[in-house]
Amino acid sequence: MTNKTLHDLQAEIDTYINGFEEGYFPPMELLARLTEELGELSREVQHVYSMKKKKSGEAIRSLEEETGDLFFVLVCFANSQGISLEKALTSVVEKFKVRDANRWTKKEEQ
Repeated sequence: MTNKTLHDLQAEIDTYINGFEEGYFPPMELLARLTEELGELSREVQHVYSMKKKKSGEAIRSLEEETGDLFFVLVCFANSQGISLEKALTSVVEKFKVRDANRWTKKEEQ
């Protein structure tokens, strides 16, 4: 498996989705799907880390799989809106670095 950039992943998913007549779902549908996938990830986190375990017969899925599902729908949303995730994430990282530069206790260098 080779490492892919966000740009590569967006392009790959765009090619995949545009291979179907239906194309991307409308924005509100994608938002609803993001919410659904976040709920599924939340349920897995609860099962792994909290006292609220799944009922017998309820499927157990990995945190990695659920995170991947959520990210796939997020990429679909970004693509449908012409958003570069690489640009968006780079911008937000810089915002946090500046805004929160002195907000948290930094680890001492070893």
